[in-house]
Amino acid sequence: MADLEQLFQAGWPILLMVVIFYFLLYRPQKKQQKARNELLNSLKKGQKIVTIGGIYGTINSLTDDAIMLQIAEKVEIKLARSSVAHVLGKDDK
Repeated sequence: MADLEQLFQAGWPILLMVVIFYFLLYRPQKKQQKARNELLNSLKKGQKIVTIGGIYGTINSLTDDAIMLQIAEKVEIKLARSSVAHVLGKDDK
């Protein structure tokens, strides 16, 4: 019984660190990753977006892993779908 108490006394700081790690690092990262996947899966033709590199444009076509982005009249570029930073709303320019 004394060995169990010593084990608990020695192990609770490690257990506490694991719990803190979960709530401060792992859980928020998973939540952010889920939101990003939802954003990438919800892309549609005609949406205005900004890429990670800061390029503004309108989506002309989509495939599973790429998008064709119109950045000026008669100017299209092909980008990886994962390069989308965010979708512009009605208030954004």
